[in-house]
Amino acid sequence: MVDDAKAEDDQAENLAELSANLMDLSTRAQEVFREFLSQQSAQAVVTPPDPLNIGQSFLELTARMLAEPSRIAETQLAMWQDYMRLWQSATLKMLGEETEDVITEEPGDKRFQDEDWRDNQIFNFIKQSYLITSKYTHAAVNTVEDLPAKDRAKIDFYTKQFVDAMSPTNFVMTNPAVLRTTVEEKGENLVRGFENLLEDLDRGHGQLNIRMTDLDAFEVGENVAITPGKVVFRNRMFELIQYAPTTETVYKTPLLIFPPWINKFYILDLTAKKSFVRWAVEQGITVFMVSWVNPDGSYADVTFENYILEGLIPALEAVEKATGERAVHTVGYCVAGTMMSAGLAYLEAKGEADRVKSTTFFTAQIDFTEAGDLQIFVDEKQLEAIDAQMEEKGYLDASIMATTFNMLRSNDLIWSFVVSNYLMGKEPFPFDLLYWNCDATRLPRAMHQYYLKNMYLENRLVKPGELSIGDVPIDLTTVRTPMYIQAGRTDHIAPYASVYKMTHHFKGPMKFVLAGSGHIAGVVNPPSAKKYQYWLNSKKPKNVEEWVAGAEEHPGSWWPDWKSWLARRSGKKVPARIPGDGKLKALEDAPGSYVKVKSS
Repeated sequence: MVDDAKAEDDQAENLAELSANLMDLSTRAQEVFREFLSQQSAQAVVTPPDPLNIGQSFLELTARMLAEPSRIAETQLAMWQDYMRLWQSATLKMLGEETEDVITEEPGDKRFQDEDWRDNQIFNFIKQSYLITSKYTHAAVNTVEDLPAKDRAKIDFYTKQFVDAMSPTNFVMTNPAVLRTTVEEKGENLVRGFENLLEDLDRGHGQLNIRMTDLDAFEVGENVAITPGKVVFRNRMFELIQYAPTTETVYKTPLLIFPPWINKFYILDLTAKKSFVRWAVEQGITVFMVSWVNPDGSYADVTFENYILEGLIPALEAVEKATGERAVHTVGYCVAGTMMSAGLAYLEAKGEADRVKSTTFFTAQIDFTEAGDLQIFVDEKQLEAIDAQMEEKGYLDASIMATTFNMLRSNDLIWSFVVSNYLMGKEPFPFDLLYWNCDATRLPRAMHQYYLKNMYLENRLVKPGELSIGDVPIDLTTVRTPMYIQAGRTDHIAPYASVYKMTHHFKGPMKFVLAGSGHIAGVVNPPSAKKYQYWLNSKKPKNVEEWVAGAEEHPGSWWPDWKSWLARRSGKKVPARIPGDGKLKALEDAPGSYVKVKSS
């Protein structure tokens, strides 16, 4: 009797503590919400009521649905039949019978890993109900015929955003792991999660800026971007880093890397084991890296042309001064690859094509007819809305671009952290890749608008003479520079089908390689990791699927294949070059100053 009374007292005390924590959360949440509304009113800017321009697409969808009621009825009937099967299965399970799930999550879906999603009848029912609803929500959209391709892509994307947001994993009462933790910790997890939420709102100045990792665990130049070298050149657009050799001799032709200016360069120099830069240096290559400036409002008028005339061209000239070599190998990653392609055509027109001995493209696009999900964010009305956001500051806030990319993988890069940080009350785990992902850069207003309009919206780069750099018309078909073109099999930013289109526009010798994984892991895959694979095919059919069908799979990293390709074009070995020993003197230690400028 005494034990029973004590157990009842403990239970009452636990419930009282849980209730007090929840009441405190409710009170504080109301105060924060009022403050949030006040901040939004103070910071409000005049923007269109539909800045993403999705309303018209959904109106078009609705009209088509109403015009084809039989298709909707078929979808509703199929969904109802699956729900009946689910009810039947759930009933049999309650009676002790073994039954197969009516529907299961897709391979790789990490949301339902907790055992209760499989073993607990209630949560298993909730999961399957959600998956059925998700399936037929998408099906209802896809049954509509004759929608413009761009409208269909936009509707599919935002439907997925809605469906992902409504996942039962994102709510306390329908997530078994969160519910279990809340009971065990008497709501303390929610209190900690609320503190995390407040911290993220404060860091985002009233906008939610989700912490994906421990931001205090890394420091540029200390435990990321640590390959030794010197800054040997600087102008208003970039710093040039020359890395210190680790071999007694190096290949005669140096390598100049242009990373994307929408991110910081050290994705290619994260840690010693993951660093492409360090690995390339160890292969006996003299490596130079461009570290782009993180622009402020004074760069508002900087455009795509400036990145070539004040970036690419001076970098080539600086490498020549540092090494005495006029011809260099170049790498263009993502948008810097797009820039590199225009730069090659510019050099060709100026009679200076001999400056670049070869070019390697990392997940870069020049033909944007199949440019993937990012096209969803680009039409005339959305460009007007984005321009209005940039008008006052003269640049696009880093957080806006980061959110756009995170939406492309919302379950992994948004909702998983909402659950972990705010519902479970956990502190983010230190992860160098996510630290880099959070260390975003601002984008100049003029350049951003130019790039979206001329590349994504109008696809003018591949139309000879449509674009000019310094009054020089750009024609990619004149370029005959040898190229190594890398794409990622699961890349959602630069789909491999889009990257492959490069082989249709340039005229020189080209080697296309398809790497396992996506936009980052497909590139940053050191041989020592023994991960993924890559595919090669000596033929270049017009259709990329034909290329894939005839390609041979190779295990591991594609880096050694690239090194062999590059070595054949790199000349004899010469004594290793020490940064600062040439005509360009060392200005400061790598990784330099520009990369350390934070966006907020």
